[in-house]
Amino acid sequence: MQHKVRIFSGSSNPLLAESMCEKLGAELGSVTLSRFKSGEIYVNYEESIRNCDVFIVQSLSHPINEMFVELLVMIDAAKRASARTINIVVPYYGYARQERKSAPREPISAKMVADVLTTAGANRVITMDLHSPAIQGFFNIPVDHLTALDLIGGYLNSLNLIKPVIVSPDAGRAKTAEKLANHLDSPFAIMFKKRPAHNESVITHVIGDVEGRTPIIIEDIIDTGSTIVNVVESLKERGAAEAIVCATHGLFSGDALKRLNHPHIKEIVVTDSIAIPKERHERLMVLTVAPLLSAVVRIILEGGSLATMFKDAGV
Repeated sequence: MQHKVRIFSGSSNPLLAESMCEKLGAELGSVTLSRFKSGEIYVNYEESIRNCDVFIVQSLSHPINEMFVELLVMIDAAKRASARTINIVVPYYGYARQERKSAPREPISAKMVADVLTTAGANRVITMDLHSPAIQGFFNIPVDHLTALDLIGGYLNSLNLIKPVIVSPDAGRAKTAEKLANHLDSPFAIMFKKRPAHNESVITHVIGDVEGRTPIIIEDIIDTGSTIVNVVESLKERGAAEAIVCATHGLFSGDALKRLNHPHIKEIVVTDSIAIPKERHERLMVLTVAPLLSAVVRIILEGGSLATMFKDAGV
């Protein structure tokens, strides 16, 4: 590479960072990450990064607040070590579900996180499948918003499914479902739901024909799995076959994986944007985003257009 580049990993997903380095033909940088007895985070880069383009790989996954503060301390340490640029690779952007006020006296936490990351010293953000694409506008620095839709679509194509139908679990995912349906040349359906509380949902309506078809449910995040189970059961009531559940980010909070071990779920497809627990069940397929992220890093350093990487240049 033409520039002096250093890639470092936080604690959230070191395997993804290692895979990226392997694709780039670079070594993963050495950094000390430790905790004081009080829980304070300590960071020390064990090599010179003066005038280097630094890339820090860190998903804001569980424990999210710990990973967030660790990223901030890594950014600050890089800034004070005279890094040329500080580029943060945040495959999963936590707090993205709090991107607007839906009731009085609520925060817009996604904006707050963007402000803090920028103030800490980040020069660029690389992220994937934000819960709301509008979050890009919360930053006053470049944001490269990637999607795993082509990756997931390619895998689904390889399955040669019989009579598939793409299902959006809510109106907010309709555009994504339409793109995936075009990718697979399949029809799509939309479900409508209401949320009585956080991580709870009730399906009210289904628009589209799902009877006798294999539903492919597309989401950005799987958290507790409760919504997915409700969607799957509603589809089964309407005559659908076993479902395939797809999402970019597999949070799998609490007993989510046990909950998703459902008789009407044929397979769960996620990416490694978040480190997946070892106790995965056999129906879980994990696709790696390392080639995509490493290709973006290369384009940033050498120049070029990110739009060429996607079938839908409007992504």
